[in-house]
Amino acid sequence: MEVRYSISPNEAKRMTTEEMRENFLIENLFMPGELKFLYSHVDRIIVGAAVPTTKALVIEGSKELGSDYFLERREMGVINIGGKGVIVVDGNRIEMDYKDGLYIGKETKEVSFESVDADKPARFYINSAPAHAVYPLHKIGYEDANKRYLGTPEEANVRTLNQYIHPAVCKSCQLSMGLTELQSGSLWNTMPSHTHERRMEVYLYFNMEENDIVFHMMGQPQETRHLVMHNEDAVISPSWSIHSGVGTKAYSFIWGMVGENQNFDDMDHIQTKDLR
Repeated sequence: MEVRYSISPNEAKRMTTEEMRENFLIENLFMPGELKFLYSHVDRIIVGAAVPTTKALVIEGSKELGSDYFLERREMGVINIGGKGVIVVDGNRIEMDYKDGLYIGKETKEVSFESVDADKPARFYINSAPAHAVYPLHKIGYEDANKRYLGTPEEANVRTLNQYIHPAVCKSCQLSMGLTELQSGSLWNTMPSHTHERRMEVYLYFNMEENDIVFHMMGQPQETRHLVMHNEDAVISPSWSIHSGVGTKAYSFIWGMVGENQNFDDMDHIQTKDLR
């Protein structure tokens, strides 16, 4: 498990492009036949991916967690962005189609990932957060997600926000997770931008072709920076940072939030004219 430490805004505004990428960008998560995790000290979120092929991938404990098993004191959210797969949770086999989600609660001892077809493997994207209570296992199919329709054609940001792990859909301790899809012809994901001092966030960009990119905006509102994101790259957004992006074509992204509350609309909005 890779470990990354917290970065303050004073450090970030003095970083080179390469230093920004080393501290905030997460690349090469989805590796065939592998289970990969990154532990961030920003609210202690864990970001990971599992791409099972010919055999199941089993989550095990690690010294970074100081626990006997991975979810002893944690909860987990999973969204499949690949072929059909199966997640086995303490002996329960849950089939996962494309864009299906799953909430796995604290004190779950065994979690493993399988693909139905090794030639078209599942691509399980994972977020995990510390948890203080036990909530039930809950599958959220794509059609079961709470949908919000946002944006306008004039602002090039027409999008559907699918809330998976959210109080309107299922209970969790602090983890929130969902999937946003931009309509063809729309490019911006969030503008005007915002921060939320009470929560951090991670974005995973996907559904992008090889030659397409997203310019992900981050930093304090008066000290903005950008990262160039490619397909299936993720980015860590501390609570002090804006998180907004514009792509060369429409794309999708998965957002995961960890922090003090689960109020999706708890944002500190910034007028575009005030950005620097």
